[in-house]
Amino acid sequence: MAPRSYATAVQSAGALALLLPPDESMVSDPSPLLERLDGLILAGGSDIDPATYGAERHPETKTTWPGRDEFEIAVARGALDRGLPVLGICRGMQLLNIALGGTLVQHLPDLVGHSDHMHTPGAFGDHEVRLEPGSLAARAAGGELISVKSHHHQGVDKLGEGLVATGWSVGDETIEAIELPGRSDYALGVVWHPEEGGHDAVIGSLVTAARSKAPV
Repeated sequence: MAPRSYATAVQSAGALALLLPPDESMVSDPSPLLERLDGLILAGGSDIDPATYGAERHPETKTTWPGRDEFEIAVARGALDRGLPVLGICRGMQLLNIALGGTLVQHLPDLVGHSDHMHTPGAFGDHEVRLEPGSLAARAAGGELISVKSHHHQGVDKLGEGLVATGWSVGDETIEAIELPGRSDYALGVVWHPEEGGHDAVIGSLVTAARSKAPV
């Protein structure tokens, strides 16, 4: 179940929000779902099963939902193949990376030496992110240095095929944004939560991209 804030952000940007629950019957061919969409958001949520990217489970990797992982990877790949605008948020950014063959750091504190990215269970933390000038991430967010809300303990490790990092945490250089230049006009992952920011323009940028792709 996705928090109401995702749908509210999409609706506030002038679009219709549809929720796609995991459906095992759609994994082999998600086209019946995707043909009804103009854009796709891969939402946040629980940790991704490390088996999806060939890793052993870290002690801090908690509750996983393999059925959701399998469904969303299939939907993400299908959306990219169809040229749909795709936005991955937090877990969704991580899943976009895995869908293209990438891997994850299962517990960021092991790498960066602190828990600032998820310092308070159940609450979003504020920090600054530096975005690559001219990148899709910077255009979507409306700036190259932005304040964001985040809550995660995992992150991108090896980048998936074709993906490039275009955003980093100020201070520890954790990857905060990834995108897919050359293959897609709009394929973006951000590890922060634009649906919680109120002023964050990222979801609106997805809606704009989806509207430009929609049939007349």
